[in-house]
Amino acid sequence: MIKTIDKEIKSECIQKIERYETPPVFTKEHARKAIQHVLKKIDQKIPRFSHQFPAPCTSNNRFDATENVEWTPGFWTGMLWLAYEVTGDKKYRDIAEVQFETYRERIEKQIMTNTHDLGFLYTLSCVNAYKLTGNQAARTVALKAADLLLARFHEKAGIIQAWGDLTNPKQRGRMIIDCNMNLPLLYWASEETHDPKYKKAAYQHILQALNYIVREDASTYHTFYMNPETGEPIKGDTHQGYSDESCWSRGQAWGIYGFPLSYLYTKDEQLFSVSEKLSNYFLNRLPDDYICYWDLIFTNGEEERDSSAAAIAACGWLEMVKHMPVLDNYRRYYENATLHIISSLSKNYLTKEDDSEEGVLLHSVYNKKLGHGINESSMWGDYFYFEALVRTSKNWQLYW
Repeated sequence: MIKTIDKEIKSECIQKIERYETPPVFTKEHARKAIQHVLKKIDQKIPRFSHQFPAPCTSNNRFDATENVEWTPGFWTGMLWLAYEVTGDKKYRDIAEVQFETYRERIEKQIMTNTHDLGFLYTLSCVNAYKLTGNQAARTVALKAADLLLARFHEKAGIIQAWGDLTNPKQRGRMIIDCNMNLPLLYWASEETHDPKYKKAAYQHILQALNYIVREDASTYHTFYMNPETGEPIKGDTHQGYSDESCWSRGQAWGIYGFPLSYLYTKDEQLFSVSEKLSNYFLNRLPDDYICYWDLIFTNGEEERDSSAAAIAACGWLEMVKHMPVLDNYRRYYENATLHIISSLSKNYLTKEDDSEEGVLLHSVYNKKLGHGINESSMWGDYFYFEALVRTSKNWQLYW
């Protein structure tokens, strides 16, 4: 069994505490209006994306159409299920259930399934469908996806390999911070089947993420390599951040949200504690409007923001505060920070209401190093912004 290594992760205090002492003026009515904007953008896309899916990000504010082959279709289907929840309108459920057949085909034919993103794909399309409607076919497909995700687990290294051929020496042994969000598929599978093997692999992976992806200053590597034969750590680097030693904003946000999700299933307090440390690091590097730059090495200047990272972090804090004492000051700071971010996104980062801009959030960054999806909308940014709004407006049943 993997154990945590002996290292001390620094806990920064929130440096400009006055920024988070009070919430902004963001009422349930503000949240309702923001949700209405999301629903309008969903309705605009439905004619094009009932049988196909939006590309991961826009190009000139428009989504290309793709089949169910990318890592991002679940975010679109997840938005349809959120829309069904908040409106009760059956049209959203009907489209999500039409799309289910593409998820079934993808898993049965193993179309582009050599990825840990099976969690993103099937938690937001099948696990939630089963939770919301009792759909047994969706449950069956989600369990098949969990089996494929489990097959990516390297026993000696204690990690789930992120991408690529499990037998290719050049691709083997890489884990990435994003995988924190894919693990709930495995925890759910153990609960459904009463078989501990899924939870065991997920728990070992999250401990290795704590051991090696999280640095001693509470920043994170994007990726880390392990030797799958010996379990020895090799090195950390980045795939999408500014540099190997900088802190990619979206990766830090995946950590902020992903560690408390594993805490929820394991009750391992160190997983909750590390998320608080990652959170303070993140908050201390936010610019005046609370929306992070694409890498946390930047705190001012002309570099691009990443609205999607801000939305993910907001969801993470909304999950964290559920498990914190009511009188804990940091609970209040995280709640207020979340509202500041959601308020800023809704005031300054939204698309136009007409169909000239197909996304919801502007100013997302997909991959700055490759020049891909810069200052565009992204499906994950839109999904997590919607999830955050739903969380603030109702007692939401967790999909993850």
